[in-house]
Amino acid sequence: MRRRSARRFFGVLAATTVAFTLFTSAPTAGATASVSTASVTQSAHEAAEPLSTRTPVVFVHGYTGNASNWVTAMSVFRLNGWSSSDLFAYEYNSYGNNVTNAQGLAAFVNGVKARTGASKVAIVNHSMGGLVSQYYLKVLGGNTSVSHLASIAGANHGTTYAGACLIYTTCQQMYPGSSFIAQISSGDETPGATRYATWYSACDGIIIPYTSTRLDGATNNNVVCQTHIGFLADTVVLGQIARFIAS
Repeated sequence: MRRRSARRFFGVLAATTVAFTLFTSAPTAGATASVSTASVTQSAHEAAEPLSTRTPVVFVHGYTGNASNWVTAMSVFRLNGWSSSDLFAYEYNSYGNNVTNAQGLAAFVNGVKARTGASKVAIVNHSMGGLVSQYYLKVLGGNTSVSHLASIAGANHGTTYAGACLIYTTCQQMYPGSSFIAQISSGDETPGATRYATWYSACDGIIIPYTSTRLDGATNNNVVCQTHIGFLADTVVLGQIARFIAS
């Protein structure tokens, strides 16, 4: 019963946030706090010119998420030159163990490499997907198979919001100060030749503190105001991520 209540709580939260995001009359803000008018003009110019890449992209959802979270992202990537056959969504057990989830990600990436013939993939994660990705790249040595990592509102250093679901191992691992977070944040947070970037916002509301997403050694992009779930529909941010991976 407690598990069902927790699922219902987060389901209602996600649905409410998505509804708010989709029905807001103005586009959500996707520029960073330091973006100038010239940068906006350049961004618009880049968006008008299709990108092309053969790097497969693996999307990793957050807590209680699934592949459907990436519908908008995949559309943006296709508009920027990716083939649908190079876009993949990894799904895992939100209530299990993020060590197991990271091991599953390792197997999934190997499968993508075998299927596409690519030597490396790019990873785009959201929320708790940041923990799964970081464990894979740092602890399991996955950085040798990843060219770029983009973390959107990643719970990379935990979130106190996870206190609402501590009956699950994944939420215990996601709470600030956990041994899991200590393991992925000690020493080099951005190992190997992988290029790392994060997108985070003070308006997130779920990642608390919101700066938890930042990674030492990464390009950390502070978005003016975007909600946690709203990031998944923010075509400006998703376009920035597509260009980052194409670089």
